[in-house]
Amino acid sequence: MNNKTRDLTLRFLAEPTDVNFGGKVHGGIVMKWIDQAGYACATQWSGNYCVTVYVGGIRFLKPILIGNLVEVQAKVIYTGRTSMHISIDVLASNPMDSKLEKTTHCIIIFVAIDDDGRPTQTPKWIPKTKEDKELEKYAKKLMDLREEISQEMKNR
Repeated sequence: MNNKTRDLTLRFLAEPTDVNFGGKVHGGIVMKWIDQAGYACATQWSGNYCVTVYVGGIRFLKPILIGNLVEVQAKVIYTGRTSMHISIDVLASNPMDSKLEKTTHCIIIFVAIDDDGRPTQTPKWIPKTKEDKELEKYAKKLMDLREEISQEMKNR
């Protein structure tokens, strides 16, 4: 039985070096945070080095301002034999205000890698709560959509 934690939260302040030309946090910086939190979550779950194999449906909902308190929440929502689907939510607020608001959402998929650089089995995550079952259903639906897109692109 796997007793590893399936979620992880990073918290920090958005820095002036994170700014884009519009004066907000650059989308590429947010994507870096997403990858870092996803990696930490995936390695924590699998106990192995992991590589990013897919980032999908990234939604930038609101800008993040320099000086905002940022929280990046990563959670395993589905596991395959060697892969882990991680749901990522990025939230932000003025640090003087405790009301974090969602700014970004995506799903990122990692594969666990062994010492020889090959994919290796990862512990199975089994949803128990209603919310967890809905998250797993969401991950499976996105898998089906990715397959449809892949098939469509092969036909072009």
